[in-house]
Amino acid sequence: MANILVVDDELGIRDLLSEILNDEGHAVELAENAAQARQARQQSRPDLVLLDIWMPDTDGVTLLKEWSTSGLLTMPVIMMSGHATIDTAVEATRIGAMSFLEKPITLQKLLKAVELGLTKAVEKPRASVQAAAQPSSELTVEFAMTGGALPELPVDLGPASSQSFDLEKPLREARDEFEKAYFEFHLAKESGSMTRVAEKTGLERTHLYRKLKQLGVDLSRGKRSLY
Repeated sequence: MANILVVDDELGIRDLLSEILNDEGHAVELAENAAQARQARQQSRPDLVLLDIWMPDTDGVTLLKEWSTSGLLTMPVIMMSGHATIDTAVEATRIGAMSFLEKPITLQKLLKAVELGLTKAVEKPRASVQAAAQPSSELTVEFAMTGGALPELPVDLGPASSQSFDLEKPLREARDEFEKAYFEFHLAKESGSMTRVAEKTGLERTHLYRKLKQLGVDLSRGKRSLY
């Protein structure tokens, strides 16, 4: 679990990001302007910051530059905006932003960017020790605008990955067996994240939860439940 600071002047965006990140098991602090963001940065020392660019008092790029020049940019920062240009994204990453998410932000891009940011935060101390011996990666505009991508990791999908079905059974029973195996497969693949399974299967989370209970899927095997 990580402590994530969300800085955005739009209440709807703050609430949505807070709900998604809480569902993923993170602690979330909210700020609606740069003044609140400065205070939260000082008090809670967030592991990662989601920072909107266009804000009424001080814009996000200016705040990012302020943190960078004062030595306070010790955590990954992901910039967000629905109107920024490529030049703005490049400037933000040059100052020290890890990546850039364009609004409206898709769930998949948000979760990938957050996971990558937290991974980078953990790896940073080790990387600094090895920096003299290893070349640094070049930051591209595409990486900045998409939030980056995580490498594919091997996933233990359990017995569902080699499931076979008895086609002699009545349709209803065969369908229930298939659906159970199908959802167990995606739960294993997504490490028990109900948010990601809902996205992958196209179901609303509450509907998904009821479906899993109906099929007798063991939710205790996942890392987190719906709530």
